[in-house]
Amino acid sequence: MANNLRALREGRSWSQDEAATALGTTRNQYAKLEAGSRRLSDVWIGRAAAAFGVDAGDVVTDRRAVVPVVGHVGAGSEAHFGNSQGPIDEVAAPEGATPQTVAVEVRGESLGSFFDGWLVFYDDVRSPITDDLVGRLCVVGLEDGRVLVKRVQRCRNGHFDLYGQFGDPVLDVTIAWAAPVKSFAPR
Repeated sequence: MANNLRALREGRSWSQDEAATALGTTRNQYAKLEAGSRRLSDVWIGRAAAAFGVDAGDVVTDRRAVVPVVGHVGAGSEAHFGNSQGPIDEVAAPEGATPQTVAVEVRGESLGSFFDGWLVFYDDVRSPITDDLVGRLCVVGLEDGRVLVKRVQRCRNGHFDLYGQFGDPVLDVTIAWAAPVKSFAPR
């Protein structure tokens, strides 16, 4: 029986041992479930859903064929995100997408004219920001509601400076959340 255990595990960068522990079983048993050589019963589906933090349907149905476009990021500091009724669009999922993967569309030239209209995919949202994101290109949510795609640098007192390829940096800001850019793709 086909299932999404491997995609879910790899989406979290887990080994089979780590996934087995999360499901409360052995690596050998988990490997058989993942390969489809052992039946994925309702009990195993429930355990996997809880371990991976997804709906039970995501364990057995590939819902990653598309990902939601949750908004767009503009030049400088403009941003627009979908309303409470849901995403503003859906697009083909990139390689390695997880159930948490979403996209934003770049509008303007803050990342250079080449990327105007491209999609930026991310899924590993961290709130608060973690040290491993410093120096990396991230989708960044600021306390004032702006959402940007910038390289993050620590400055002082828990604040950060944000740099793009073009335009002025955004200096001395508080980051509410950040996610490393997973990939870019033309629209």
